[in-house]
Amino acid sequence: MRQEKFKMERPNLVQIGDHVEITEIQTNMNFSYIIEPAVAMSGCFKNANRIKAREGVIVNIEHTPRGFMVTAEFEE
Repeated sequence: MRQEKFKMERPNLVQIGDHVEITEIQTNMNFSYIIEPAVAMSGCFKNANRIKAREGVIVNIEHTPRGFMVTAEFEE
């Protein structure tokens, strides 16, 4: 299992236990991911650290001064 964090701007867009799909976005040298439908976005990953799964489960949501950090778990 692999856990990754995503930044969510508004509360209650996803809940713990929700099954989510992610979309991969490729830039020149990095990859990033969006929880669909545009709920939260990941940071940047190098090619060797790409998320292979396209579906995951929300396991944690924490409210921080910078917004909401969503942790999703993926089977890899």
